[in-house]
Amino acid sequence: MRFLLLFSASILFFSCKKNDTPDTNIPDPAISYYYPPLTGDTWDSKTAASINWDESLLQGAFDYAGTKNTYGLIVLHHGKIIKEQYWNSWTKDTRYYIASAGKSVAAFLTGIAQQDGIININNKTSQYLGTGWTSLPMVKENLITIKHQLSMTTGLDDGVADPDCTSPSCLIYKSDAGNRWAYHNAPYHLLHTVLENASSKTFNQYSKEKLFDKIGMPKAFWLNHIMYCTTREAARFGSLILSKGKWDGTVLLSDATYFSTMANTSQNYNLSYGYLWWLNGKVSSMVPGSQLVFQTSLTSNAPADMISALGKDDKKIYVVPGLDVVVVRLGDNAGTTALGPSSFDNELWGKLKLAMKY
Repeated sequence: MRFLLLFSASILFFSCKKNDTPDTNIPDPAISYYYPPLTGDTWDSKTAASINWDESLLQGAFDYAGTKNTYGLIVLHHGKIIKEQYWNSWTKDTRYYIASAGKSVAAFLTGIAQQDGIININNKTSQYLGTGWTSLPMVKENLITIKHQLSMTTGLDDGVADPDCTSPSCLIYKSDAGNRWAYHNAPYHLLHTVLENASSKTFNQYSKEKLFDKIGMPKAFWLNHIMYCTTREAARFGSLILSKGKWDGTVLLSDATYFSTMANTSQNYNLSYGYLWWLNGKVSSMVPGSQLVFQTSLTSNAPADMISALGKDDKKIYVVPGLDVVVVRLGDNAGTTALGPSSFDNELWGKLKLAMKY
Protein backbone atom coordinates (compact mmCIF):
# COMPACT_ATOMS: atom_id res chain seq x y z
CA MET A 1 0.00 0.00 0.00
CA ARG A 2 2.88 2.35 0.76
CA PHE A 3 4.23 1.81 -2.74
CA LEU A 4 0.83 2.49 -4.32
CA LEU A 5 0.51 5.76 -2.40
CA LEU A 6 4.00 6.84 -3.44
CA PHE A 7 3.36 5.87 -7.03
CA SER A 8 -0.01 7.63 -7.08
CA ALA A 9 1.53 10.78 -5.63
CA SER A 10 4.34 10.77 -8.16
CA ILE A 11 2.09 10.38 -11.18
CA LEU A 12 -0.19 13.17 -9.96
CA PHE A 13 2.78 15.45 -9.40
CA PHE A 14 4.45 14.91 -12.73
CA SER A 15 2.38 15.93 -15.74
CA CYS A 16 2.75 14.03 -19.00
CA LYS A 17 4.38 16.11 -21.71
CA LYS A 18 5.21 15.48 -25.31
CA ASN A 19 8.90 14.82 -25.84
CA ASP A 20 10.37 16.70 -28.79
CA THR A 21 13.72 15.31 -29.93
CA PRO A 22 16.08 17.98 -31.29
CA ASP A 23 17.81 17.32 -34.59
CA THR A 24 21.18 17.06 -32.82
CA ASN A 25 20.07 13.81 -31.16
CA ILE A 26 18.80 12.06 -34.28
CA PRO A 27 21.35 9.39 -35.33
CA ASP A 28 23.00 10.00 -38.67
CA PRO A 29 22.20 6.96 -40.86
CA ALA A 30 25.50 7.46 -42.67
CA ILE A 31 27.40 6.74 -39.46
CA SER A 32 27.46 3.06 -38.55
CA TYR A 33 26.47 2.10 -35.03
CA TYR A 34 29.45 1.42 -32.79
CA TYR A 35 29.82 -2.00 -31.16
CA PRO A 36 32.67 -2.64 -28.71
CA PRO A 37 34.91 -5.65 -29.49
CA LEU A 38 33.78 -9.01 -28.13
CA THR A 39 36.92 -9.30 -26.01
CA GLY A 40 39.06 -6.86 -24.06
CA ASP A 41 38.27 -3.52 -22.41
CA THR A 42 38.17 -1.33 -25.51
CA TRP A 43 35.02 0.76 -25.76
CA ASP A 44 35.07 3.99 -27.75
CA SER A 45 33.75 7.15 -26.13
CA LYS A 46 32.84 10.68 -27.08
CA THR A 47 32.03 13.82 -25.16
CA ALA A 48 28.59 15.05 -24.27
CA ALA A 49 29.45 18.37 -25.90
CA SER A 50 30.07 16.61 -29.22
CA ILE A 51 26.36 15.82 -29.46
CA ASN A 52 25.22 19.14 -27.98
CA TRP A 53 24.48 17.79 -24.51
CA ASP A 54 25.23 19.83 -21.40
CA GLU A 55 28.19 18.17 -19.69
CA SER A 56 27.68 19.98 -16.39
CA LEU A 57 24.02 18.95 -16.16
CA LEU A 58 24.90 15.39 -17.13
CA GLN A 59 27.39 15.29 -14.27
CA GLY A 60 24.61 16.61 -12.06
CA ALA A 61 22.43 13.65 -13.02
CA PHE A 62 25.30 11.30 -12.15
CA ASP A 63 25.89 13.11 -8.87
CA TYR A 64 22.21 12.67 -8.01
CA ALA A 65 22.34 8.96 -8.85
CA GLY A 66 25.41 8.58 -6.67
CA THR A 67 23.42 9.72 -3.64
CA LYS A 68 20.81 7.01 -4.27
CA ASN A 69 22.80 3.79 -3.75
CA THR A 70 23.88 3.73 -7.38
CA TYR A 71 27.09 1.76 -7.85
CA GLY A 72 27.37 1.70 -11.63
CA LEU A 73 25.89 4.16 -14.16
CA ILE A 74 26.64 4.33 -17.87
CA VAL A 75 25.19 6.36 -20.74
CA LEU A 76 25.70 5.35 -24.37
CA HIS A 77 24.90 7.31 -27.50
CA HIS A 78 25.06 5.50 -30.84
CA GLY A 79 26.90 2.74 -28.99
CA LYS A 80 29.72 4.91 -27.65
CA ILE A 81 30.21 5.78 -24.00
CA ILE A 82 29.26 9.35 -23.17
CA LYS A 83 29.76 8.96 -19.45
CA GLU A 84 30.48 6.09 -17.05
CA GLN A 85 30.93 6.27 -13.30
CA TYR A 86 31.19 3.85 -10.36
CA TRP A 87 30.72 4.17 -6.61
CA ASN A 88 30.95 1.91 -3.53
CA SER A 89 34.28 0.38 -4.64
CA TRP A 90 32.72 -0.89 -7.88
CA THR A 91 34.59 -1.02 -11.19
CA LYS A 92 33.57 -1.82 -14.75
CA ASP A 93 34.30 -5.46 -13.92
CA THR A 94 31.99 -5.74 -10.90
CA ARG A 95 29.27 -8.28 -11.60
CA TYR A 96 25.93 -7.94 -9.78
CA TYR A 97 22.44 -9.36 -9.94
CA ILE A 98 19.94 -7.42 -12.05
CA ALA A 99 16.79 -8.92 -10.47
CA SER A 100 13.72 -8.74 -12.69
CA ALA A 101 15.54 -6.74 -15.36
CA GLY A 102 16.63 -10.21 -16.45
CA LYS A 103 13.04 -10.92 -17.49
CA SER A 104 13.58 -8.74 -20.54
CA VAL A 105 16.68 -10.76 -21.45
CA ALA A 106 14.60 -13.95 -21.20
CA ALA A 107 12.00 -12.41 -23.51
CA PHE A 108 14.68 -11.87 -26.16
CA LEU A 109 15.91 -15.45 -25.75
CA THR A 110 12.34 -16.69 -26.18
CA GLY A 111 12.21 -14.90 -29.50
CA ILE A 112 15.39 -16.66 -30.58
CA ALA A 113 13.93 -20.01 -29.52
CA GLN A 114 10.85 -19.41 -31.65
CA GLN A 115 13.01 -18.27 -34.55
CA ASP A 116 14.98 -21.51 -34.24
CA GLY A 117 11.76 -23.49 -34.38
CA ILE A 118 12.04 -25.19 -31.00
CA ILE A 119 8.98 -23.41 -29.56
CA ASN A 120 5.91 -21.54 -30.72
CA ILE A 121 4.71 -18.90 -28.29
CA ASN A 122 1.10 -19.57 -29.32
CA ASN A 123 1.36 -23.18 -28.17
CA LYS A 124 0.01 -24.19 -24.79
CA THR A 125 2.62 -24.27 -22.07
CA SER A 126 1.78 -27.86 -21.15
CA GLN A 127 3.24 -28.92 -24.50
CA TYR A 128 6.66 -28.09 -23.02
CA LEU A 129 6.09 -28.68 -19.29
CA GLY A 130 3.76 -31.66 -19.47
CA THR A 131 0.19 -31.84 -18.25
CA GLY A 132 -0.50 -31.14 -14.58
CA TRP A 133 2.10 -28.39 -14.23
CA THR A 134 -0.62 -26.37 -12.45
CA SER A 135 -3.43 -27.34 -10.08
CA LEU A 136 -5.99 -26.12 -12.62
CA PRO A 137 -8.58 -28.34 -14.29
CA MET A 138 -7.14 -29.56 -17.58
CA VAL A 139 -9.47 -27.41 -19.65
CA LYS A 140 -8.21 -24.28 -17.87
CA GLU A 141 -4.54 -25.29 -17.85
CA ASN A 142 -4.67 -25.84 -21.59
CA LEU A 143 -5.70 -22.22 -22.10
CA ILE A 144 -2.29 -21.00 -20.90
CA THR A 145 0.28 -20.42 -23.65
CA ILE A 146 3.87 -19.21 -23.70
CA LYS A 147 2.53 -15.87 -24.90
CA HIS A 148 0.56 -15.58 -21.67
CA GLN A 149 3.75 -16.22 -19.70
CA LEU A 150 5.50 -13.45 -21.66
CA SER A 151 2.68 -10.95 -21.20
CA MET A 152 1.89 -11.74 -17.52
CA THR A 153 -1.64 -12.87 -18.38
CA THR A 154 -1.64 -16.54 -17.35
CA GLY A 155 -4.63 -16.06 -15.06
CA LEU A 156 -2.79 -17.82 -12.25
CA ASP A 157 -3.27 -16.31 -8.81
CA ASP A 158 -0.43 -13.91 -7.99
CA GLY A 159 -1.79 -13.48 -4.45
CA VAL A 160 -0.52 -16.83 -3.19
CA ALA A 161 1.74 -16.99 -0.15
CA ASP A 162 4.86 -17.54 -2.28
CA PRO A 163 4.58 -15.97 -5.76
CA ASP A 164 7.94 -17.56 -6.69
CA CYS A 165 6.72 -21.10 -6.02
CA THR A 166 6.40 -23.18 -9.20
CA SER A 167 4.90 -26.31 -7.64
CA PRO A 168 1.43 -27.17 -9.00
CA SER A 169 -0.05 -26.57 -5.54
CA CYS A 170 1.09 -22.92 -5.77
CA LEU A 171 -0.27 -22.40 -9.28
CA ILE A 172 -3.97 -21.95 -8.73
CA TYR A 173 -6.81 -20.51 -10.79
CA LYS A 174 -7.72 -16.82 -10.63
CA SER A 175 -9.15 -16.23 -14.10
CA ASP A 176 -9.02 -17.68 -17.59
CA ALA A 177 -5.70 -17.04 -19.32
CA GLY A 178 -5.67 -13.76 -21.24
CA ASN A 179 -8.34 -12.11 -19.11
CA ARG A 180 -6.18 -10.46 -16.45
CA TRP A 181 -2.74 -8.84 -16.16
CA ALA A 182 -0.82 -9.53 -12.96
CA TYR A 183 2.91 -9.39 -12.30
CA HIS A 184 3.75 -12.94 -11.22
CA ASN A 185 7.21 -14.47 -10.93
CA ALA A 186 6.30 -18.17 -10.94
CA PRO A 187 4.99 -18.38 -14.54
CA TYR A 188 8.04 -16.37 -15.63
CA HIS A 189 10.40 -18.77 -13.84
CA LEU A 190 8.73 -21.63 -15.68
CA LEU A 191 9.52 -19.89 -18.96
CA HIS A 192 13.15 -20.81 -18.24
CA THR A 193 12.06 -24.43 -17.90
CA VAL A 194 10.15 -24.22 -21.18
CA LEU A 195 13.31 -23.12 -22.99
CA GLU A 196 15.41 -25.75 -21.22
CA ASN A 197 13.03 -28.55 -22.18
CA ALA A 198 12.70 -27.31 -25.74
CA SER A 199 16.45 -26.85 -26.28
CA SER A 200 17.73 -29.80 -24.18
CA LYS A 201 20.17 -27.33 -22.61
CA THR A 202 20.34 -25.59 -19.26
CA PHE A 203 19.17 -21.99 -19.31
CA ASN A 204 22.76 -20.88 -18.73
CA GLN A 205 23.98 -22.95 -21.66
CA TYR A 206 21.25 -21.69 -23.96
CA SER A 207 21.84 -18.06 -22.94
CA LYS A 208 25.60 -18.33 -23.42
CA GLU A 209 25.32 -19.99 -26.83
CA LYS A 210 22.55 -17.83 -28.27
CA LEU A 211 23.25 -14.47 -26.65
CA PHE A 212 26.06 -13.91 -24.18
CA ASP A 213 28.97 -15.13 -26.30
CA LYS A 214 27.66 -13.31 -29.36
CA ILE A 215 27.69 -9.82 -27.85
CA GLY A 216 30.76 -9.99 -25.63
CA MET A 217 29.36 -10.98 -22.24
CA PRO A 218 30.52 -14.61 -21.86
CA LYS A 219 30.88 -14.37 -18.08
CA ALA A 220 27.27 -13.33 -17.47
CA PHE A 221 25.23 -16.07 -15.83
CA TRP A 222 21.91 -17.04 -14.25
CA LEU A 223 21.46 -18.30 -10.70
CA ASN A 224 18.00 -19.22 -9.42
CA HIS A 225 16.37 -17.40 -12.34
CA ILE A 226 18.36 -14.23 -11.61
CA MET A 227 20.93 -12.89 -14.07
CA TYR A 228 24.31 -11.52 -12.98
CA CYS A 229 26.36 -9.19 -15.16
CA THR A 230 28.50 -6.05 -15.13
CA THR A 231 27.19 -2.58 -15.87
CA ARG A 232 28.94 -2.70 -19.24
CA GLU A 233 27.50 -6.12 -20.04
CA ALA A 234 24.01 -4.81 -19.35
CA ALA A 235 24.81 -1.89 -21.65
CA ARG A 236 25.83 -4.34 -24.38
CA PHE A 237 22.40 -5.95 -24.13
CA GLY A 238 20.80 -2.51 -24.28
CA SER A 239 22.73 -1.78 -27.46
CA LEU A 240 21.53 -5.05 -28.94
CA ILE A 241 17.94 -4.02 -28.27
CA LEU A 242 18.53 -0.52 -29.65
CA SER A 243 19.83 -2.23 -32.80
CA LYS A 244 16.70 -4.42 -32.96
CA GLY A 245 18.49 -7.70 -32.41
CA LYS A 246 21.61 -7.05 -34.49
CA TRP A 247 25.21 -6.95 -33.28
CA ASP A 248 27.97 -5.66 -35.53
CA GLY A 249 26.72 -7.38 -38.69
CA THR A 250 25.41 -10.47 -36.91
CA VAL A 251 21.65 -10.86 -36.66
CA LEU A 252 20.70 -12.64 -33.44
CA LEU A 253 16.95 -12.15 -33.78
CA SER A 254 15.70 -11.76 -37.34
CA ASP A 255 12.02 -12.21 -36.46
CA ALA A 256 10.95 -8.57 -36.78
CA THR A 257 7.35 -9.41 -35.90
CA TYR A 258 8.34 -10.98 -32.57
CA PHE A 259 10.71 -8.11 -31.76
CA SER A 260 8.05 -5.51 -32.50
CA THR A 261 5.45 -7.31 -30.41
CA MET A 262 7.93 -7.73 -27.56
CA ALA A 263 8.58 -3.99 -27.47
CA ASN A 264 4.94 -2.91 -27.76
CA THR A 265 1.74 -3.42 -25.77
CA SER A 266 1.09 -7.16 -25.46
CA GLN A 267 -2.46 -7.15 -24.02
CA ASN A 268 -5.36 -4.81 -23.30
CA TYR A 269 -5.02 -4.50 -19.52
CA ASN A 270 -1.60 -2.99 -18.86
CA LEU A 271 -0.81 -0.92 -21.93
CA SER A 272 2.65 -0.23 -20.51
CA TYR A 273 3.79 -3.86 -20.69
CA GLY A 274 5.12 -5.80 -23.67
CA TYR A 275 6.74 -9.21 -23.52
CA LEU A 276 8.51 -8.81 -20.15
CA TRP A 277 9.48 -5.22 -21.08
CA TRP A 278 8.12 -2.02 -19.54
CA LEU A 279 6.89 0.58 -22.05
CA ASN A 280 6.80 4.33 -21.54
CA GLY A 281 4.53 6.85 -23.22
CA LYS A 282 1.27 4.92 -22.96
CA VAL A 283 -2.01 6.48 -21.82
CA SER A 284 -2.30 4.15 -18.84
CA SER A 285 -0.18 1.80 -16.76
CA MET A 286 -0.27 -0.84 -14.05
CA VAL A 287 2.36 -1.81 -11.49
CA PRO A 288 3.35 -5.02 -9.68
CA GLY A 289 1.11 -6.12 -6.83
CA SER A 290 -1.91 -4.11 -7.86
CA GLN A 291 -4.92 -4.27 -10.16
CA LEU A 292 -5.27 -0.49 -10.25
CA VAL A 293 -4.95 1.16 -13.66
CA PHE A 294 -3.23 4.56 -13.52
CA GLN A 295 -4.26 6.99 -16.24
CA THR A 296 -0.71 8.07 -16.96
CA SER A 297 2.49 6.84 -18.53
CA LEU A 298 5.15 5.21 -16.37
CA THR A 299 7.82 7.93 -16.46
CA SER A 300 6.61 11.33 -17.60
CA ASN A 301 10.09 12.89 -17.65
CA ALA A 302 11.51 10.19 -19.92
CA PRO A 303 11.05 10.01 -23.71
CA ALA A 304 7.75 8.45 -24.73
CA ASP A 305 9.46 5.76 -26.83
CA MET A 306 11.62 4.45 -23.96
CA ILE A 307 11.40 0.75 -23.18
CA SER A 308 12.92 -0.55 -19.97
CA ALA A 309 14.16 -3.69 -18.28
CA LEU A 310 13.38 -3.03 -14.63
CA GLY A 311 14.35 -4.96 -11.52
CA LYS A 312 13.95 -4.83 -7.77
CA ASP A 313 16.02 -2.23 -5.94
CA ASP A 314 16.14 -0.03 -9.02
CA LYS A 315 18.08 -2.16 -11.46
CA LYS A 316 17.56 -0.41 -14.79
CA ILE A 317 18.30 -0.89 -18.47
CA TYR A 318 16.71 1.99 -20.37
CA VAL A 319 16.59 1.91 -24.19
CA VAL A 320 15.52 5.07 -26.05
CA PRO A 321 15.44 4.68 -29.86
CA GLY A 322 14.49 8.31 -30.56
CA LEU A 323 17.54 9.63 -28.71
CA ASP A 324 19.75 6.71 -29.79
CA VAL A 325 20.54 6.24 -26.10
CA VAL A 326 21.08 3.37 -23.67
CA VAL A 327 21.31 4.07 -19.93
CA VAL A 328 22.13 1.41 -17.34
CA ARG A 329 21.87 1.92 -13.60
CA LEU A 330 22.93 -0.85 -11.20
CA GLY A 331 23.11 -0.71 -7.45
CA ASP A 332 20.78 -1.12 -4.50
CA ASN A 333 17.49 0.45 -3.44
CA ALA A 334 17.32 4.11 -4.41
CA GLY A 335 14.83 4.77 -1.63
CA THR A 336 11.71 3.34 -3.25
CA THR A 337 9.61 0.24 -2.63
CA ALA A 338 8.83 -0.50 -6.26
CA LEU A 339 9.45 -3.82 -7.99
CA GLY A 340 9.08 -2.31 -11.44
CA PRO A 341 8.79 1.41 -12.26
CA SER A 342 9.58 3.77 -9.38
CA SER A 343 9.85 7.45 -8.52
CA PHE A 344 13.61 7.16 -9.04
CA ASP A 345 13.01 6.66 -12.77
CA ASN A 346 11.22 9.99 -13.05
CA GLU A 347 13.69 11.86 -10.87
CA LEU A 348 16.72 10.59 -12.77
CA TRP A 349 15.15 11.26 -16.16
CA GLY A 350 14.15 14.73 -15.05
CA LYS A 351 17.85 15.49 -14.70
CA LEU A 352 18.89 13.59 -17.83
CA LYS A 353 16.23 15.48 -19.75
CA LEU A 354 17.91 18.79 -18.99
CA ALA A 355 21.33 17.43 -19.91
CA MET A 356 20.23 15.75 -23.15
CA LYS A 357 18.09 18.75 -24.18
CA TYR A 358 15.08 16.84 -25.46
